[in-house]
Amino acid sequence: MSEFRSRLKTGIRTGIKKGWRSFVWICKIIVPVSLVAALIQWSGWLNEIDFLLHPLMSVINLPAAAALPIIVAMTVSFYAGIAIMVVLPFTSEQITLIALFIMIAHMLPVEGIIQHKSGLNIIKATLVRISGAVLSALVVSQFFPDTGQSISLLASLAVRPPFAEALMAWALDTLRLCGRVFVIIMLVTMALHASESLGWLKYLVRFFRPLMKVLGLSDRAATMWVTAAGFGLLYGSAVIMEEAKKGDLTKEELEHLQISIGINHSVVEETTLFLMLGANPLWLFIPRFVAAIIAVHALRSIQYLRGKLLHKRVFM
Repeated sequence: MSEFRSRLKTGIRTGIKKGWRSFVWICKIIVPVSLVAALIQWSGWLNEIDFLLHPLMSVINLPAAAALPIIVAMTVSFYAGIAIMVVLPFTSEQITLIALFIMIAHMLPVEGIIQHKSGLNIIKATLVRISGAVLSALVVSQFFPDTGQSISLLASLAVRPPFAEALMAWALDTLRLCGRVFVIIMLVTMALHASESLGWLKYLVRFFRPLMKVLGLSDRAATMWVTAAGFGLLYGSAVIMEEAKKGDLTKEELEHLQISIGINHSVVEETTLFLMLGANPLWLFIPRFVAAIIAVHALRSIQYLRGKLLHKRVFM
């Protein structure tokens, strides 16, 4: 019992130290990036350029008004996109399509940096997530009728609040987000390092081994995948980056993992939030899971064929 307590305390202390360092690093990203994005949104620039996405919206069978929550979610925050969706009269089918797009491609600057630090180039990560969002929404839209019908933007969206009020709203939202990040990161890192100290992680890897094969991922990626699927890229960033630095995974294995969790992460929280808006749960969960599998296996096939071609050239 004394040895158990000693290992548990050691794991928790390690988790607190590493969790705090990761929290500070994440805040250094969140604060400036969110401030710039909030200023752009306040300026009205997003409202002015949403027409540029009209062709894209028509491709995925959504009205032009859907561009606004999508752009905001991609640049500002996931929650800001939801806030806009709440005040627009979208149908449940339109909400489902927008939600699917946003769940795959949101907070691209912040989460792109996290993925860049843990194994996947930020440009590649961004392109993969946007492509996955477009293709997934396009496929799912074929099962819904009349999702492209226009809606009327509410006048309230055209009213720009005073700068001081907008700045205060940003500060409060950022403070709440950082507070949530702090709590979750600390809990996750303490639980992870406590489990590692007690020797429990091997059971986690063993339990998820069959699923890793289906996903096209290495068995050793189980801890990172479970963290991202359960907590997301932002909240699980401390564990994801720390595990990536260990060197247990090859460069290719890290890329496979990052592509998978970039498309399919934070399964519980994000799905629950959109269910409250009337989205269909099956169309939120299954397409992302399938898209992640297809993306990873497609990359593995490309890498395999590329290796074969290089091998032939060497021996020609």
